[in-house]
Amino acid sequence: MNDLFGKTKIFEKEQHKYTNEAKEYLLNPQKTEGLLNKALKMANEKKGSLGEVWEKLQLFFELVKSYSKGEYKNVSPSTILTVIGTLLYFVSPLDLVPDFIIGLGILDDAALIGFTVKKISTELDAFSKWKRAFSNENPLD
Repeated sequence: MNDLFGKTKIFEKEQHKYTNEAKEYLLNPQKTEGLLNKALKMANEKKGSLGEVWEKLQLFFELVKSYSKGEYKNVSPSTILTVIGTLLYFVSPLDLVPDFIIGLGILDDAALIGFTVKKISTELDAFSKWKRAFSNENPLD
């Protein structure tokens, strides 16, 4: 993975900080649903600032939701933990660049989301293909 300005190690360290907490969410569907609701609300409020990563963030929401409901299991536990950890980072007001710093606070969130997309791109692509096939099979759902 290309290391833009030494950010890879920083992002990996930040993701690792949220891994233990992510494990708690993985085992608790209600807690996971609460995180998804909070992150979705925040994503919608920050849609303009998130730019192109907004759509990838939506895919994260759908992946975690499908996984926690047992609809989609063709993903490694480490990938799910990485995605949940990224969502926890996203909703945290105090991360690398605190969210209260207007105009800058969302930049690190968007960068970490982009980093995560690259890190799990193969599994994310597989989920995206499954989702398209699944939605074509169930047009009324």
